[in-house]
Amino acid sequence: MAPDLESYEECLEYCTQQGMRLSKQRQLILKLLWDTDEHLSAKEIYDRLTQQGEKIGHTSVYQNLDALARVGAIERVERAEGCLYSHHTCAHSHVYCLDDGQLFDVAVTLPAELLEAVEAEVGLKIVDYQIEFLGHR
Repeated sequence: MAPDLESYEECLEYCTQQGMRLSKQRQLILKLLWDTDEHLSAKEIYDRLTQQGEKIGHTSVYQNLDALARVGAIERVERAEGCLYSHHTCAHSHVYCLDDGQLFDVAVTLPAELLEAVEAEVGLKIVDYQIEFLGHR
């Protein structure tokens, strides 16, 4: 289950607790993700950082995104056209626009009875869930 991180500072603290070194590149990526509510591709992250005058390589962006996603510091949404990254917010689901590829976060709460029914059917304790909606403008 992903941690509930409410701020950039909490995310830095979480990374430290996970034993991650907080290099300048990692901090730049995290700050960029926390400063936007968008889901960004690695290329968009690279482009925005270089537009801000930051010196960072493509490979560094990809490697740091992978490391941050693996420890749960950021969210990675895998799409057929590539991964999108964002900062963690409270538990949420996604709405994906089929027309322009935008991804939106929405809060969806399932009734306890439904979660219990799923648990009974598959024999697992559900600790997190995500629902994906697809739509057109």
